[in-house]
Amino acid sequence: MRQYLFTILLTAALTTALAWAVWRLSMRYKLYPGIRERDVHKTPTPRLGGIAIFLAIVTVVLVSASNPFFQIFWVDSRAVWAILAASLLIVVVGVADDLWDLDWTIKLGAQFLAAGVIAVGGGLQIYAVPIGGMTIFSSWVSIVLTMFSIVVVMNAVNFIDGLDGLVAGVCLIANGVFFVYTYILTRDTQTTNSSLATFLAAAMIGACAGFLVLNWKPAKLFMGDSGALLLGLLMATSTIVVTSQIPPSALDPQDGIGRSQLFGAFLPTLLPLVVVLLPLADFGLAVLRRTRAGRSPFSPDRKHLHHRMLDLGHSDRDAVLIFYAWTAVISLAVLLMYLASRENWPGEYWIGVVFGVLGVAACLVLTLLPTRRPIADSAEPPAAPTHAAQEA
Repeated sequence: MRQYLFTILLTAALTTALAWAVWRLSMRYKLYPGIRERDVHKTPTPRLGGIAIFLAIVTVVLVSASNPFFQIFWVDSRAVWAILAASLLIVVVGVADDLWDLDWTIKLGAQFLAAGVIAVGGGLQIYAVPIGGMTIFSSWVSIVLTMFSIVVVMNAVNFIDGLDGLVAGVCLIANGVFFVYTYILTRDTQTTNSSLATFLAAAMIGACAGFLVLNWKPAKLFMGDSGALLLGLLMATSTIVVTSQIPPSALDPQDGIGRSQLFGAFLPTLLPLVVVLLPLADFGLAVLRRTRAGRSPFSPDRKHLHHRMLDLGHSDRDAVLIFYAWTAVISLAVLLMYLASRENWPGEYWIGVVFGVLGVAACLVLTLLPTRRPIADSAEPPAAPTHAAQEA
């Protein structure tokens, strides 16, 4: 655990320092776009924070090569180099888009290319799904499923990048829960606590925490497409990596294994979905809304979930905190279900279910509360929010 804590602290320190340097250079050379109609912030703000996140994560990955504790995923380093290459591609395209607004087809093509580097070049693929022991026999089916999964998660994360600290905080919480799960899983299924999935989660925890120093309201720096797409890429990749740690027997409930193992087989698929449930919902609604209007599914608008929360009367900071609460409640509920089944706690899954139901109810109250405030309570209209991050 100390090795992972060091990774988190090192990544956080590097991200903060690099983000400050990127901000200073961006302000000095005016590397920031003008305000667009769909933006919430009112002051031109640099959107190149993804560069700092990328450089910090690359640095800790390279440092890990000299650490004996992490040698388990450097023995066959093809996957690591593929992840770095795909990350570089996404960041370069993301930076270009943040500066010049690239056509959506170019961005989507680059995303599939990066996903292909992970699936084909790195050999990281989804080979089995925990549904009746279903195994994907065709390599092409595995590659296509893997690529689509990575691209969907990347865009889901990018779609909620619209308020100060929103993506960084949501990814911090999501990766924190995923870190706990992968650490426990690795400890139970391997002879070492070292795992590439756990390491990536730790690096993202540090990167998000370090970036929040400059990204919390009022934000000095946005992570832009480069940062949001990078986090989505790494989150999807770490999920694919951890599925390989599940014993094949755990995918077949007929083998007489315990429910905790069976639930553990589902969790690599379930947990990443629930921790990005709101981004995925926002992504799905946006695609449906835009295609029904005869527009590209990637054309921007001002109807995302965070925009709707602002319309309900929330301040941008309150909306961000509610998003944090939703992410924490849903992901922790699923993790509690796994821990309860694994440790044979009384009630097993019901602990997580009750926690989730109560938490969701509380989040709903917080989300809808502003609509119950009478307009007369305010002597003057609320001030317009001053900062928010660029959204996809």
